[in-house]
Amino acid sequence: MPTSYLLKVTLKDMPKLIWRRFVVPSNMSLDGLHEVLQVVMSWDNSHLHVFIVGKQRYYPTMTLSDDFPDDLPEEDFTLADVAGRKGTKIRYEYDFGDGWEHEIVVENTDYSNPDWPYPVCCIEGVRACPPEDCGGVGGYVNFCEAMADKNHPEHHDLKEWYGDKFVPDYFDLAEVNKTLGVKPNKSMKPPKKQADPQPKTGESNALSKLGKKLKKAVEASKKKK
Repeated sequence: MPTSYLLKVTLKDMPKLIWRRFVVPSNMSLDGLHEVLQVVMSWDNSHLHVFIVGKQRYYPTMTLSDDFPDDLPEEDFTLADVAGRKGTKIRYEYDFGDGWEHEIVVENTDYSNPDWPYPVCCIEGVRACPPEDCGGVGGYVNFCEAMADKNHPEHHDLKEWYGDKFVPDYFDLAEVNKTLGVKPNKSMKPPKKQADPQPKTGESNALSKLGKKLKKAVEASKKKK
């Protein structure tokens, strides 16, 4: 029987910590884990990615190359296959242009908490993820400075590009779980109240599509023994 893994993912090299703690089944394939990560981090799944455990790399089958015969298809491996022990670390790289590097730590391989619904849910996190295509860590720092300062020479252009107010310290736990398909219950602790800028339509649509794909991935994991 599959167990529940408690994972913590941290976006590396950021000026302030950005992380999420979430739960997934041990028999979820790595491509399913990718879908979950995209939702909990609020990426929009528009770029390539890779998982790295030790020296082994796992890519989507469609991106594997004969030039690198040691790379493996992520669809063929579950979380338990590649990270069977507490404390295992997984590198997850997303968008090879901007170079977003994440560290995933297995905090518990047999997690149980009656206050939270399974098989997939996000239980806490801090700060918003950077916008897609903002230019990596350096570009993100410049983006935040420009968006916060009306006198910044790039303020107008970046605000027009982003199309909305950006609040770097804001994380909407309820919205993430809604996209994951989690139905709230009375015992779930509500997220702290924060100034809540509504997501842009494009971002909402992208997360909605990811939520539907994730639902299929979760259903597939349930069928695995």
